[in-house]
Amino acid sequence: MLITQGTFSFLPELTDEQIRAQIQYGLDNEWAVAIEFTDDPHPRNSYWEMWGMPMFDLKSAEEALREVNRCREAFPHRYIRVSLYDAKLTRQTIALQFMVNRPAEEPGFRLERQESKDRMVHYTLHSYASERPSGQRYGEGDA
Repeated sequence: MLITQGTFSFLPELTDEQIRAQIQYGLDNEWAVAIEFTDDPHPRNSYWEMWGMPMFDLKSAEEALREVNRCREAFPHRYIRVSLYDAKLTRQTIALQFMVNRPAEEPGFRLERQESKDRMVHYTLHSYASERPSGQRYGEGDA
């Protein structure tokens, strides 16, 4: 099961050339680049850890791709995404976001049903990966 979050998530994995092209598109539109990673891809987990600071002054997508690859080397068993922020409307708004790395095995989610008063039913997504401690969810030696 592949986690589908962000733009292009239903397509095959992007190549480095395709990643570079998308980042360059963002830079051409004056968007800031940020790289984020997590081992908890729950859909409501919108606060992923930042890889460094957002890159506001980039001129070339090569620099951003170099940082993506450094993050991949440091966290090969984590989800990594690139976020491109558009600050033109006086607020930081994600204009484009896509995944650039994922663990080899993705255990997925289960749907938990909870019944409450007046026959109301609530559903919760539970990530199988979150049953293990952070840093041990997707592979050996993951820090």
